[in-house]
Amino acid sequence: MTQTILANARLILADRVIPGGVVIENGMIADIRPGEDVPSGAQDMAGDFLAPGMVELHTDNLERHMRPRPGVDWPHASAIIAHDAELAGCGITTVFDAMRVGSVVSEGPDQDYEKYARELAHELIALCREAALRISHMLHLRAEVCSETLIAELDEFGPEDRVGIISLMDHTPGQRQFRDISKLAQYVQGRYKLSDAEFDEHVARMKALRDRYGDAHEAAAVEVAHRLGAVLASHDDTTAEHVMRSAGHGVRLAEFPTTPEAAAACHAQGIMVMMGAPNLIRGGSHSGNVSAADLARAGHLDILSSDYVPSGLIGGAMVLAGIWDDLPRAIATVTANPAQAAGLPDRGRIEPGLRADLIRFGMVADRPVVRATWVRGQRV
Repeated sequence: MTQTILANARLILADRVIPGGVVIENGMIADIRPGEDVPSGAQDMAGDFLAPGMVELHTDNLERHMRPRPGVDWPHASAIIAHDAELAGCGITTVFDAMRVGSVVSEGPDQDYEKYARELAHELIALCREAALRISHMLHLRAEVCSETLIAELDEFGPEDRVGIISLMDHTPGQRQFRDISKLAQYVQGRYKLSDAEFDEHVARMKALRDRYGDAHEAAAVEVAHRLGAVLASHDDTTAEHVMRSAGHGVRLAEFPTTPEAAAACHAQGIMVMMGAPNLIRGGSHSGNVSAADLARAGHLDILSSDYVPSGLIGGAMVLAGIWDDLPRAIATVTANPAQAAGLPDRGRIEPGLRADLIRFGMVADRPVVRATWVRGQRV
């Protein structure tokens, strides 16, 4: 039996913060010991916070490592290892790596929707089996209904692939995330240097794809999620009607609802609401949608995602702690709540019998700084 004692910390428990320490045995939390003493052989946390390791349900960070510059396709194994190390350094101990499924076989900006998920998943799973990665990885398949190849790509995944979440993504211009076409134009034309005429052609192509394939692709994604036992998530619900459709599919998690109406409807249907930490830290959505802080004040925010900035996850939690004046509640949005939404009862809380996935962080100039991360009791 291996034993590690982390002492003299401020333990963030489910409902309170107490001075104390944690005893780890064989990768599990064996005991919680209140008090500020440092027993012989224990590691002194020097009064820093000790929290559960964070659980990230939706991050685009791996894709950023795969394409560090426009037109540069970095070796996937190297990208995965760098992504994994970055998340560990940010205090994330479990991640659902978001991978898009559903491609567009055409020229123009839509060619950025090329197929990649199946090959990338093979490489990720191989690295997990070889113990090359520091934290726990599972798959989050982002099912793009506005595409041509979604059904064929989904059919390439099976129970052995660790698919934990399938989200219904509909990026049709003029609705949901991009109901404000000017915001979409700003993003697409800025990225691809399109003229107004070329942007109009892009919008027409994407709307035509939705008209031709959208309903069939949505139904197929729901069926595959049920077949694989994956949590089904909606994305960018905007109206109460969107939410009712999601609830009818069995959605348990709403990613980034765009309006207060949609977030309130999600809570009425028992669907957990996830918002982006960058929205919270920046003070608003870059797409012009609802403010995460407003949803927090209304009591309609359950989970935070780092989205595209891994270091923002702990920072976002601390912003929530200020809004709510409740640190345990805020930390739960990045630990216990996402673990619950993903069906992982073995992590997300500091309790005896759970995995010893833990982070140590302190505050420097009112900002959280992660100082150590443990996964199954091993410092990573």
